[in-house]
Amino acid sequence: MIQSANPRPRLFLAIVALAYVGGVIAYLPLLTLLLPLKIEALSGAGRIGLSAACVTAGAVAASLSNVVFGWLSDRSRQRGGGRRRWIAGGGVATAASYAAVALATTPAALIAAIAFFQVVVNAMLAPLMAIMAEEIADGDKGVAGGLLSLGPPTASAFSAWLVGEALLPAEMRLALVPAVVLVCIVPLLLVHGRAAPVAADQAALALPPRRDLIVAGVSRLLFQIASVVTQGYLLFYFESIVAPAGHSLLPARVGHLMTLAFVVPLPIALLLGRLSDRARRRKPFLLLASAVAAAGLVGMAGASGWTAGAIAFIVYTTGASVFVALQAAFAMQLLPNPDHRGRDLGLLNLANTVPSLLGPPLAWWLATPQDFGAVMLLLAGLTVAGGLAMLGVRSWR
Repeated sequence: MIQSANPRPRLFLAIVALAYVGGVIAYLPLLTLLLPLKIEALSGAGRIGLSAACVTAGAVAASLSNVVFGWLSDRSRQRGGGRRRWIAGGGVATAASYAAVALATTPAALIAAIAFFQVVVNAMLAPLMAIMAEEIADGDKGVAGGLLSLGPPTASAFSAWLVGEALLPAEMRLALVPAVVLVCIVPLLLVHGRAAPVAADQAALALPPRRDLIVAGVSRLLFQIASVVTQGYLLFYFESIVAPAGHSLLPARVGHLMTLAFVVPLPIALLLGRLSDRARRRKPFLLLASAVAAAGLVGMAGASGWTAGAIAFIVYTTGASVFVALQAAFAMQLLPNPDHRGRDLGLLNLANTVPSLLGPPLAWWLATPQDFGAVMLLLAGLTVAGGLAMLGVRSWR
C-alpha cells in the first residue's frame, strides 16, 4: 500500500539503486556474454542469425510484458496492494527462466527460453521503475538517475567473474545469476511503499502533456538502437578486429572491458545528475552525452585492433550511460497521469525494446563476422539524432 508521508531518507535511494542493480544483473550477464556463448555452442558459424532470432523474440516478449505488468502494478496500487508483490513474483520466475535457458539444447528451445525470460524479467522491472517514479521526489531524481549507472558496471563485473571462472560449468553460471538478483531486490521488498511529497512550486504546475513523453520515447528509441547492437554483438565485434589466435581469450577480456567501461561513467553521471537537479535543466547535459557517445561509435568503426576498439567502446559507454541515466530521470517527470505510471513507463519502455527489433536486422544487413564498420557509423548518426530529439520536449528545459 502506498502511504503519503515525509521525504524518504537518502538510504532509500541506495535501496532502490541496489534493486535496480539486481534488475540489470538479471539480464545483462545473460544477454551480453552467457547467451552468446550458448549460441556459439549450439550454432557455430550461424551465430549471428540465431542471435538475431533470440533478440527479436525477446524484444517482442519484453515490449508486451513491460506494458502489461506496469498496468497490473498500477491496478494493484490503486486497490491498496502496492507494486512490490509483482517484483517478488518476477524475481522468482526469473530464476525459473534461467533454468530453461540452461536446459535448452536446440535453437528453437533457446529462442523460446529467451522469450520466457524476457516476460518474467519485465514482470520485475516494470513495477520497479514505477516505484522510482512515485516514491522518489523530483528534487532527487537526477541523483537517482545517476545511481542507475551503478547497474551496468556491477553487472559487468559479475559477468566478467562468471566467464573468468574456468572451473564453473555453464549450468552453475546460469544458476548464480538469479540467486544474486534475489539478494538485491529483497531490501526493497521489505520497505513499505510511500508516495514522495510534491514540492509546493511543482504542485501548482499542470501535468506535462503526453506529447512530451512521446518525444522522449522517440529520442530514447533512436539512442537505444546502438546500445542493442553494441551489447548484443560486442563479442562478435571484437572477433572481427582481433586476430583469430586471440579469440579464446576474448570472452573474459570483453567482460573486464565492460566492467571498466561502465565504471568510468558512474561518477560523471552522479555529478551531472546532481547538477541537473540544482539547475533544473536536463537538455544541455543530454546533448553533450549524445555527442560523446556518437564519437565513440565512430571510433569503433575505424578501430583495427583491441586497444583502439576498447578505448572507443569506453568513450561510447561513457556518453551512453550518462544519457540513459539522465533521460530516465527526465522521463519520470514527464509522466502525464500519476494513476498510470506503470502503464506509461511500460509504453515508454517500448523505446528500449523496439530497438531490439531494429538493431539485429541492421547488424545482419550491414555487418559481417569480419567487419562491423558500416553499422557503427549508422549507429553514430542515430545516436546524434536521439540527442537532438530531446530539444522537442517543451515542458522542461
